[in-house]
Amino acid sequence: MIKLDAGNVLLKPSQRRQLMARLRRSLRMGARLGGFLMTIRMWRSGRQFELRADVRDAAGSFGCRARRNDFAEAVHELVRLIAGRLHGQTLRAHAA
Repeated sequence: MIKLDAGNVLLKPSQRRQLMARLRRSLRMGARLGGFLMTIRMWRSGRQFELRADVRDAAGSFGCRARRNDFAEAVHELVRLIAGRLHGQTLRAHAA
């Protein structure tokens, strides 16, 4: 499950769809691990977009943060970080 807290960022519907589409891979990996919950918080201060994700699943929990001038770049970096960490958790869970 993904919870989205947009904070003071005004998201267009297309941006919301883009974010959810990019998180689809992470959602599948988390579902395989079980007990998946991801909370994404967004802030905008000046020209900077800051995205923070708190992820909990059966293998553990972790947090990721991305801060960029462009919203699409911040989303791309956050998704890359989340997918990498979830992949590592998946490998450790299957090795044990």
